[in-house]
Amino acid sequence: MEKIIESFRIDTLEFIKNKYTLNINGGLQTQIPNLDFYFSNEPTEFNAIIYEPSLCIILQGKKAVGFGDELYSYGPKEYLLSSTHVPAKVRILEATKEVPYASFRIKFDLEDIYDVIKNINSQKLVMNTKSEKGLFFDDLNEKLYNPVFRLIKLLNQSKEEIDYLSPLIIKEILFILINDKSGYFLNKFAMEGTVSNKIVKAISEIKDNFNEKLNVKELARMIDMSESSLYQNFKTITSMSPIQFQKKIRLEEAKLMLLNQNIEASEVAFAVGYESPSQFSREYSRMFGMSPKAHADYLRSEAIA
Repeated sequence: MEKIIESFRIDTLEFIKNKYTLNINGGLQTQIPNLDFYFSNEPTEFNAIIYEPSLCIILQGKKAVGFGDELYSYGPKEYLLSSTHVPAKVRILEATKEVPYASFRIKFDLEDIYDVIKNINSQKLVMNTKSEKGLFFDDLNEKLYNPVFRLIKLLNQSKEEIDYLSPLIIKEILFILINDKSGYFLNKFAMEGTVSNKIVKAISEIKDNFNEKLNVKELARMIDMSESSLYQNFKTITSMSPIQFQKKIRLEEAKLMLLNQNIEASEVAFAVGYESPSQFSREYSRMFGMSPKAHADYLRSEAIA
């Protein structure tokens, strides 16, 4: 099994090297909307990110993932599965110019997950009512890597083929995941009425309205949970309270605005929902380690380099 996985890994790396260059530092969006790559030629410090519902696979190198008080590490033999928008800290542990870190991510829609689940024998899915963290790690296998490799190779095909075939292959990947050990994990977050699914709805509500004042009592009523249950299960899944999660979303959005728009930090503060620019600046500096303006300048210089 390990020889087959290694063969897939090497073939995938060769394909990417022939199509792109591994001298890229940072993310690369492909012609397939649900597929992107990430490269780095040196280790990094911990960076705060928000995982989307996705499958993440490392081709070369190693990464550490901090979730709440726990720290995980994984490499080319494992995969990471995120069920919803999950805040985390990530650090690339192994990367050099000669052997750069290389990984890719396949993003999913919860509707696609549910569409696959409803066509599977429910007896295959072991369910319990308890919520759990929104990240799942497991070993890669040949059955999963096969369609993943075919999805990546679609990048050599026409836009018409990509548009038609990529959603089908992504559903095939989901079908394999749901029929594997990760099936119960995905099922809990996608199936209507489960505690985890209610928290996913709460996460989506906060994310879609991040710049508005958060009323936790109203949010709990909206998803038919008590405030205490919302808080407890939200923290289990995301490692944060709803208020902390909203702050995280606001500051991530602010970072993008500062990077991509010619706009003052005070304007950004109001745009993302802060009433006080000074409070925004303090919380931004606490999260990113430098002031909003300094961080924007740093990110621009990194992009140019």
